[in-house]
This record gives sequence, C-alpha cells and structure tokens, in this order.
Amino acid sequence: MIHGMDTGFLVAAEVVEHADHLAARATLARLLSAGDVIAIAPQVLAEFIHIVTDPRRFAQPLEIAGAHRLAEQWWTARDVIRVFPDDAATQQFLAWLRQFLLGRKRLLDTLLAATYKQAAIASVLTTNPADIAIFGVFGCITPADAASAH
Repeated sequence: MIHGMDTGFLVAAEVVEHADHLAARATLARLLSAGDVIAIAPQVLAEFIHIVTDPRRFAQPLEIAGAHRLAEQWWTARDVIRVFPDDAATQQFLAWLRQFLLGRKRLLDTLLAATYKQAAIASVLTTNPADIAIFGVFGCITPADAASAH
C-alpha cells in the first residue's frame, strides 16, 4: 500500500523533541517492514524545512543545512515515491476550497490532499487527521496508531 505523508507526520518522525516522535518512527517502521511505500510531494519538504528550522517552534531547531539534508534523504529514499501537483490536482484543490469553505490556514493541507487524491493515494500519514478526513476520500494513520497496532 502507498501512504501519503503530510508535513506534521514528517516533523514528528524527524524531530526528537516532538511529542509524537517515537510513535511516528514506530508507525513508519511497521508500515515499511510490511512492504508499504511512502509518497511525498515537494510541498511537504518545503514546509518541513520551514518548520524544523523555526526557533519559535522548537527549543533546538535544526540548522538549515541539516533540515535540507533530511529533506533530501526523504526525497531520494528507496521506499519513497515522489508525487506532484498537476492540473487535475489544482482543479481539485480549488473545488475543495469552495466546497468546504476553507480559508487561508487550510491552503497547504488542501493542496497536499488534492495532490495525493490525484495520485490515487487513499491513505495519509498525519498528526492532524481532522485536516485530512474532511475530504472524505482518505484513511488516516496517526503516530498514535503505532501504540494500538501492538
């Protein structure tokens, strides 16, 4: 199975001080050991670098070079496929903004969801399932699911 990854989940997986760090790593390990694959869109990596280098969010933010290295490792990882927004994803993004009356704080999540939908991805790794569930087309896997999988 292919699971799209959102930025929140990637941040949880890579930032040790994140409350969901260990659970996110356990979830990834479980999925990858089952032969599943992770999908990432480029906008996830841009947002990831922005977040993990922000000293207002973390006591020990990453340096930009370290954040860039991690993003590149994910982008080139063997178990990762790359997906991109296309015209159909952009049309879906605009339609969902109208349909669900979403504002400026939901733009990135909505474009990501539209990108994954157009790539025929039905499962999203997320720390905020409500942000994804609203679209009604994805199953959500959270870091907390690692604890319940045992």
